Amino acid sequence: MKTFVWMFITLTLLVVVVGVTIFNNLVRSRNQAKNGFAQIDVQLKRRHDLIPNLVETTKRYLQHEEETLTRVISARNRAQSLQQSSQHQPESLEHMALFAQAEGMLSKAIGQFYAVMEAYPDLKADSLIRDLTDELTNTENRIGFARQHYNDSVMFYNNGREVFPNNLVSTTFGFRPLSPLVFADKQAISQAPTVSFS
Repeated sequence: MKTFVWMFITLTLLVVVVGVTIFNNLVRSRNQAKNGFAQIDVQLKRRHDLIPNLVETTKRYLQHEEETLTRVISARNRAQSLQQSSQHQPESLEHMALFAQAEGMLSKAIGQFYAVMEAYPDLKADSLIRDLTDELTNTENRIGFARQHYNDSVMFYNNGREVFPNNLVSTTFGFRPLSPLVFADKQAISQAPTVSFS
């Protein structure tokens, strides 16, 4: 009888230790994914802040391109408002889809903006505009790296919460899946816009 009691206590402790370990690992991987999302936010905020400066600086050269400038600012404002939304979290699958779509549209608008800039030689010679476009291109690269890190972290977390016996702990304690950040127009974001002033 005592052997049965000790086996029961040992088994119970083992289950508790395994459960706590799984719980802590899920918390760590979820926090890593959220940190990755925060890094994307930092870079997107930087991009959102650079765009009005670039548009304002190029206005004097692009007076006949008002539609392009308006499209860029409109896409930027939409993406920024979704970024500042109270639902701006990787747990909100619907919000993440809208957010990714808005950022994809912004990337497309920036690409069109750069294409228009190519037609204006005076723009290519302006050092302030060149500095701003270089900064924006560098920011696009950082966004790509941050997005890759975030998506890898999300995959690791989602896999961790779905495998057995982790799924028992994740279901019991409400670990919801996180959404990767997938842009609708993959080409628009997978490659940073190239700017050539030569």
